[in-house]
Amino acid sequence: MEERKVLLKVDRLVKYFPINQGFIFKQHSGDVHAVDDVSFDIYAGETLGLVGESGCGKSTTGRTILQLYRPTSGHVYFEGQDLVKMKGETLRKTRKKMQMIFQDPYASLNPRMTVGDIISEPMIVHNTYKGSAMKERVVHLLELVGLNPAFIKRYPHEFSGGQRQRIGIARALALDPDLIICDEPIAALDVSVQAQVVNLLEDLQRDLKLTYLFIAHDLSMVKHISNRVAVMYLGIIAEKATRDELYSHPLHPYTKALLSAVPIPDPVAEEKRKRVILEGDVPSPVNPPSGCRFRTRCPIAEKICEEARPELREVNPGHFVACHLVK
Repeated sequence: MEERKVLLKVDRLVKYFPINQGFIFKQHSGDVHAVDDVSFDIYAGETLGLVGESGCGKSTTGRTILQLYRPTSGHVYFEGQDLVKMKGETLRKTRKKMQMIFQDPYASLNPRMTVGDIISEPMIVHNTYKGSAMKERVVHLLELVGLNPAFIKRYPHEFSGGQRQRIGIARALALDPDLIICDEPIAALDVSVQAQVVNLLEDLQRDLKLTYLFIAHDLSMVKHISNRVAVMYLGIIAEKATRDELYSHPLHPYTKALLSAVPIPDPVAEEKRKRVILEGDVPSPVNPPSGCRFRTRCPIAEKICEEARPELREVNPGHFVACHLVK
């Protein structure tokens, strides 16, 4: 069996946002623990789904990988090179190979720029295409994402949400990237449009040999598009496994609770299955619980969960879980 190539390696990534008080003499009063010791690999050509509740640190993880936020500590290796140590022109050149599709298609496109200008801007910044070649490239990208090239002179406000997200996808493809971080790309779209955009992403991945980090909280859509899935809770990875393994044999109590909330399109099975209802609210990332982050809401927590933080360990081949009580 051919060994798969690791395109992206995230190693013990940490991102804290400082909290400063005072208008003139700003005093550091604490930190928001947005991402706290996160590690995973993404293989070339695959899709890794990153799921969890709102505010768990998924989007921050994506932006820190691309160095839009500089990490507090840890490393991000892209094709073996540490992005954290890169600066200036070196980082700018490497960024061509990594792009992002943003969550809100209404906020991520400049309303004063035409579609042609929006898609061609990365080519101008990185000096990859010029003149007629650039215009041909823009037309090709519009066709690639299923939009009429005649729209090239139109402005973002003239399009629907789904069309705007296609423009965002075309912009992300402008520099022929290897890795695309999809930051909840369908969350702001109508349900009827979501499947179209996901199918487009799958077609592009197959045709252009792309690699995705797909960030979402829609578990059914993640199951559809991902090869492997990592479950995130309050800044940490709680569980990580192949898609089929995670959905059929979840081990972490939090993953079980998440999956029990996904509707099943079978009235008989839906009625028989047992829902896991979590009590309480998600703790504040400013002052996270000691030991296991999930222990304050966990139905099976014991004394050790309060005293020691569980390591993400491999309990079955390719199945990792951060829980003291899973054997």
